Amino acid sequence: MPRFQIQTSGVLCLTLASAMLFGCDAGTHRGQLQEILKSKQLVVVTRNAPTTYYELHDEPVGPEYDLTRAFAAHLGVKVRYIVKDTVSDVLAALEDGEADIAAAGLTRTPDRKQRFLFGPIYQEVQQQLVCRVGGKRPRKIADLADVKLSVPSDTSYVEQLQVLQQKHDGLQWHIVDDDTESLLEQVWQEKLDCTVADSNIMAINRRYYPELRVRFNLAKPQPLSWMLSKHADALQQSVDEWMKTFRREGKLESILERYYGYINEFDYVDISKFKRRIATVLPEYEAMFKQAASKYKLDWTLLAAQAYQESHWKVKAKSPTGVRGIMMLTLDTVKELDINSRLDPAQSIMGGASYYKSLYDRIPDSVKGPDRNWLTLAAYNMGMGHLYDARILARRLGKDSDRWSDLMNVIPLLSQKKYYKTLQHGYARGREAVDYVQHVRDYHDILYQTVSN
Repeated sequence: MPRFQIQTSGVLCLTLASAMLFGCDAGTHRGQLQEILKSKQLVVVTRNAPTTYYELHDEPVGPEYDLTRAFAAHLGVKVRYIVKDTVSDVLAALEDGEADIAAAGLTRTPDRKQRFLFGPIYQEVQQQLVCRVGGKRPRKIADLADVKLSVPSDTSYVEQLQVLQQKHDGLQWHIVDDDTESLLEQVWQEKLDCTVADSNIMAINRRYYPELRVRFNLAKPQPLSWMLSKHADALQQSVDEWMKTFRREGKLESILERYYGYINEFDYVDISKFKRRIATVLPEYEAMFKQAASKYKLDWTLLAAQAYQESHWKVKAKSPTGVRGIMMLTLDTVKELDINSRLDPAQSIMGGASYYKSLYDRIPDSVKGPDRNWLTLAAYNMGMGHLYDARILARRLGKDSDRWSDLMNVIPLLSQKKYYKTLQHGYARGREAVDYVQHVRDYHDILYQTVSN
């Protein structure tokens, strides 16, 4: 991940008092709504992590990225990102006047309220004690006296542990400069006994490190908000007003669904098996997935994840309904695609990619971004006719038929008579289609992170 630096103009601070209050140059203006509008630029400091800002296929993504881009579009300005390694670095950058907004999965804490202003709440998380299977198994705070516990500096975890320490004299911990994700990996590697992580961070990372376990919660749920400098009152008001509309229009829900909605109830056995098969089975077929994806301009890791959901990469897989092969193709699809054998992995993968692309191209142009892939997967599972029906039903119910976060709640209704009897293609196992899409998304995220590291 590239690191971006802010260049100051070199203007000298006029007095020591103003320097202490605002910082030189950038600090005088950062956080002022009028200056943001005048310069046509919003400067955001964030952190490189799957719950904030990261790169996917060489493009920046992440919940904080999507949210800040949406706010900047509302203001009619562009965004410049400063990517820091740790929460401590993020807070220092905001306090030093390098950025207008800190958007890095930051919780509201008493200490931070004294130093910064907060934007509106957009998500709630819970601090969790995380250890490894086979390691320490603390069941309550008092048990932590015998645990090697490390947490990142300047985090809400430190503040919470300090509160708990007042009631538990033996509670000790180490403050380090690593980020939460690095500490989770160290616990997984058995270099640490335990660490603390927010529930959203743990939910994503336990899929990469399935041996991690949540032992207990350290605190009640805490809200996440953007943080602004103490003198950014006008910017705070602008963010508050924008978020009310953004939330009311369902756009906040759509972003959260994009990054968290596919994370199913954790299944240790399933995830562990998938990760083993990435190492032992996928190499035999990886070139086939890449070749097919290249021909049809698809993401090979998404194609491979879909194949795993279909067959667990078993070339002779067979369902009770008669679909077969690594991509589980029907006989009608095989005839349409002129495939000689569904049991030939290269032919099956190429056929599955061709069929996927044909469905993708039939999705209306109004469906953009990742939603287009999720609708295509749903059509692959239940048929394009049922997807069209679901889109019609979504509009009847006042939902956005182009948005997966809305459609995933409508598609299961296709199994209810009062709905499907009014639609052209009738009954469909809608819940199965939604589960199918969410599982493929889950596998894809794990696979992509695995092959990228």
